[in-house]
Amino acid sequence: MQQSPGMPHIPLEPVTRLSAFRRIALATWRTARDPTVYGSVTLRMDQSRAYMLAYREATGKRLTLTHMFAKAMAGMLETCPDVNVIRRWGRIYRRKDNVVMFQVAMEDPETGKIDLSVHTQRDSHEKDLGQVVDEFEASVRTIKKAEDPELERTRGLMKRLPTWLTGLVVEGLSFVMYTLNVDVSGLGFPYSPFGPVAVTNVGSLGIEEAFVPLVPYTKGSLVVALGAMTRTPVVNDDGSVESAWTVKLMATFDHRVLDGAHAAQMVKVIRAWMEDPYTHFGPIPADTEAPPPTLTDAEAAPGSPAETAG
Repeated sequence: MQQSPGMPHIPLEPVTRLSAFRRIALATWRTARDPTVYGSVTLRMDQSRAYMLAYREATGKRLTLTHMFAKAMAGMLETCPDVNVIRRWGRIYRRKDNVVMFQVAMEDPETGKIDLSVHTQRDSHEKDLGQVVDEFEASVRTIKKAEDPELERTRGLMKRLPTWLTGLVVEGLSFVMYTLNVDVSGLGFPYSPFGPVAVTNVGSLGIEEAFVPLVPYTKGSLVVALGAMTRTPVVNDDGSVESAWTVKLMATFDHRVLDGAHAAQMVKVIRAWMEDPYTHFGPIPADTEAPPPTLTDAEAAPGSPAETAG
């Protein structure tokens, strides 16, 4: 996606009427390294897991928890617009687009070593799950095969630069793209590759709990790690105990931009989506053209179309 010449890189509008604390936070903390806050929540996933398996059987599409979170996080950005912001020039600007970034682990075709790249999911709140699955899978497949020309051009540049210069170039590109708000995709770099929220599925690696860092040059204010889905004992409201499928979400956020109250709003929205999927994701489509895949509990549990890491 490219804007017309002379147009801003990404559509923005300034956030006004800030609270006293928000002004102090913006003036006090200088980088995302200073105001980091961590938190976690456990979600009950029985309904989401059942929905995911039913969706796979009905459509033949390998719906995963990562796909479901792509849509749920996009819905959260629409419901909680204070999260969909960017900090520039000491002020907060609300983004008018809806972007969620996913970290993707890949193998460098030249060295064979593990590397990280990004998949940028745009406007999932306006797409059905089938579209999200198809778009996500196609993008991740291209990334893992090192066939995305813009990403590979950027990765190639980073590999050629000396270490001392890499940080300066990355920070410089971030400054141009997000602080100055200039579109540099015409120079061969990806269009606005980072969103206000990043998601990494550490559960696909069998990890149940991990806190991941904010990455200052992305200008994102929230990183969410999705743990492995496991069976755990759960205490019901009536005091009874049963075995249930659960997932831990671990969040890292920038306290200059977000507070505990924002975190509570986000948790409320995500919990509603994942614990009541039929209401929020919609009915299961009756599309049986593709043969249903053979599934096991182990395959269903991690729920990732790609290896991801923080």
